[in-house]
Amino acid sequence: MTAINFKREIAATVDEAVERTTKALAAEGFGILTRIDMHTKIKEKTGKDIVPTVILGACNPNMAYEAYTANSDVASLLPCNAVVREVSAGKVSVELAAPSALMVILGDAKLVELAREADTKIGRALANL
Repeated sequence: MTAINFKREIAATVDEAVERTTKALAAEGFGILTRIDMHTKIKEKTGKDIVPTVILGACNPNMAYEAYTANSDVASLLPCNAVVREVSAGKVSVELAAPSALMVILGDAKLVELAREADTKIGRALANL
């Protein structure tokens, strides 16, 4: 884990990695609420190219509920982002936001502790890609 995310490089295409990431997160109770094909949007809006990059908005509804009822300011930090980006042909980086690092922003120790459980689940999902 870095300061803000969990990261792992795997042999896969971006689409394969998105599918594997979605399944691994689902096994830990996370659903995907949003998908942004960032490379497509950047091209549409600026005419510039970046490597294939997909941002998935992942959420564990029970944990999100618990966090939101503890401190509604957490809504600004939800959902947790999962980024899948190509680093070379057939190799991608999967980067999952560390919920505990995000909760530090709010200065709420109870939320940081709750987020550590989410960290564990996200870490397991990444290990199971």
